[in-house]
Amino acid sequence: MNRLAILGASGHGKVLADTAECCGWQAIEFFDDAWPQIESVSEWQVIGDTALLKGKLQSYDGVLVAIGNNQVRYHKLLELVEAGAMIPTMVHPTAIVSRYATLEIGSVVFAGAVVNADARIGMGAILNTGCSVDHDCVLGAGVHVSPGARLAGGVRVGDLSWIGIGASVRELVRIGSQVTVGAGAAVVSDILDLMTVAGVPARILPTKGKK
Repeated sequence: MNRLAILGASGHGKVLADTAECCGWQAIEFFDDAWPQIESVSEWQVIGDTALLKGKLQSYDGVLVAIGNNQVRYHKLLELVEAGAMIPTMVHPTAIVSRYATLEIGSVVFAGAVVNADARIGMGAILNTGCSVDHDCVLGAGVHVSPGARLAGGVRVGDLSWIGIGASVRELVRIGSQVTVGAGAAVVSDILDLMTVAGVPARILPTKGKK
């Protein structure tokens, strides 16, 4: 029986567990740092926290992190890699991933997503339901492409950036690290690191407290 541990008893964790079952994983157990206050997530038991998981890594054929916050997810993934965890990728059977695309460890591709030829997806990335990542895109570590978002060919997205639900990014655009792209935005020009953008076309939002 192949066994998968998921760190993060969240809504994202439910989708990941469901995807894992569709991929043939037979036993799935959750861990969360809010345990024992959290004892279950949907149909699955939460049986410990990060420390307990690190002590049981040899019991699992794979370990994935299901935490929506990009920075937290990525740092937890690095912690587990350092501890010797086996970190797979997870691709839903209805997703279409080109054989010429590259997925690094810990990345997940959910139902209906499309990843085209020569796209490169970084460690711990989330390609969420029905999104598309076209040819020659390069996504850094810990990136999250939300449901229904569209990246045209040759787009580059830096580490830990988040592309909001239904957003679109024009071909060859460069998006920096730790950028937030708002829901439904249309990104037509490059975005520097640490920016938050929204709208059609996407514009930089002012920092809180400043006009």
